[in-house]
Amino acid sequence: MPDSSALDSTRFAALQQTPLWDFALTFYSRPGVEQACLTLQDDAGVDVCELLFHGWLYVHGLEALPESLEALRQARRDWQTGVTEVLRGLRRDLKHHDAPSETVTALRERIKQAELLAERENLQRWQTWALDNEQPTARLRNVPVSSQDTGRWLQENVLLPQDAKMEGCGSKTRQALQHAFSVLGQQLDPLRRAR
Repeated sequence: MPDSSALDSTRFAALQQTPLWDFALTFYSRPGVEQACLTLQDDAGVDVCELLFHGWLYVHGLEALPESLEALRQARRDWQTGVTEVLRGLRRDLKHHDAPSETVTALRERIKQAELLAERENLQRWQTWALDNEQPTARLRNVPVSSQDTGRWLQENVLLPQDAKMEGCGSKTRQALQHAFSVLGQQLDPLRRAR
């Protein structure tokens, strides 16, 4: 009997036809997604680029093999910490600047554009890793058929591998995080391709 979780070449071919950046722009514009991503980023330290990466794989019926992600995840975290978060911090600091001038407003807008470029580069690196034609079966597999909801699947693939961050949260924050994952799952389901 064939392994149903083995990498399906049709799904992989469809993945190759949809750039991660295009998926990210479409998905991020769906109702509630931006706020859910910001909640997860600010309250649980979730890397939104990684979250978008997992969503992109999911709508193509694929997921990353957890054991193959570790080195990539660390490199992507280093990029987020050293580049994207620095730019985000500068932009947010300027937002609260005393008596913002036209120059400060223009500077903040330039930093926002640089932050967006940093995120785009990060997504490109996630995509390059996934589309490595030499060893896709060592990196990806079909999403197993499961009775879990999509939000729970996303939570297990994004938050739980990093830490049990929800355990240290108060019940209100934990509920907000679970709601954010639920919103993301509900918005991913309509994008999911036919199997």
